[in-house]
Amino acid sequence: RAPPVLKGRATSEGTAAYRATQGAGAADGHFREWRGLSLSSVGMGTYLGPDDDATDALYEAAVEQAVASGINVVDSAVNYRSQRSERAVGRALGRLVRAGSAAREGVVVATKGGFLPFDGPAPPGLLRPGDLVAGCHCMTPRYLEDQIERSRVNLDLETIDIYYLHNPETQLGELPRREVTRRLRAAFEFLEGAARDRRIGLYGTATWSGYRQPQSARDFLSLPDLVALAEEVGGAEHRFRVVQLPYNLAMTEAFTLANQGAGNEPVPLLESARRLDVYVMSSASIYQGQLATNLPAVIARFLPGLDTDAQRALQFVRSTPGVGTALVGMKTPAHVAEAVRLCAVSPVPWSEFQKLFAPA
Repeated sequence: RAPPVLKGRATSEGTAAYRATQGAGAADGHFREWRGLSLSSVGMGTYLGPDDDATDALYEAAVEQAVASGINVVDSAVNYRSQRSERAVGRALGRLVRAGSAAREGVVVATKGGFLPFDGPAPPGLLRPGDLVAGCHCMTPRYLEDQIERSRVNLDLETIDIYYLHNPETQLGELPRREVTRRLRAAFEFLEGAARDRRIGLYGTATWSGYRQPQSARDFLSLPDLVALAEEVGGAEHRFRVVQLPYNLAMTEAFTLANQGAGNEPVPLLESARRLDVYVMSSASIYQGQLATNLPAVIARFLPGLDTDAQRALQFVRSTPGVGTALVGMKTPAHVAEAVRLCAVSPVPWSEFQKLFAPA
């Protein structure tokens, strides 16, 4: 494997310098201070689009524009567009660093592993009988080893700042919970080792349904249980510190559904994450464009000072107590400019935000 172009990782000093330069015009509250890092409250996603050169070029330009404009969180996954999204991110970051337009240490890069990313059969010997679930998902240490190395090559990174197990609840659709817990323990042990080797910084879970379900659901995930598992594996200084899940105006469970924690007083995911010192990134912040137009007029009244419904949908997410970074897909200069507008606007204070949830 050739040495990576982008050595190092996001650091306290690097993200603070980013905030003081590319983020110099940001409003109060745009950057979130967490575990020594300064992270933008809006982050760039790279999920959608066909597997073609034109889309690669769009994403590369969008990454360069976003990072130059106050957005220092970039999210991808090895299976997004058959590995092409990761490669586009890597090329764009490499150009920024080489040109001196950004420092590697100032940008937080996240990616995911779990789903098959290949545009053909998996390499021989990678998957053993019983490893693959639902025909598309695997999280064995052997498989994650391969996927992390692919992602490091694609992104051209020495260290991936945040590495997620991608939708581990997929395994609960076919396997008993005890077996899935055993597999999660093995995955966490591997990821703790990858963090010690500085191939990744922190790890966590990027989910779709797991954290948004009632506790009785077959694919429910308990954040306190997962953090406890990480503590068993990695001790008090374990690196399970970030989760990602959908949260938006149409999917509010992370804030409103008290499903995390045992006993008589479970709490919503966002509150549970706060108590456990776990950073939350929201996916589907504008629901893949479905919340970008035709929002009710009341939304504009309680989320003022913005020009478009897409901005208001993002403002709702980043203003929710407990949300760290609201991720949104960006492929065009107009998309980036629309998201960057939020950098110059403070999140809505709780005294006003809570009115959105007040009885009519």
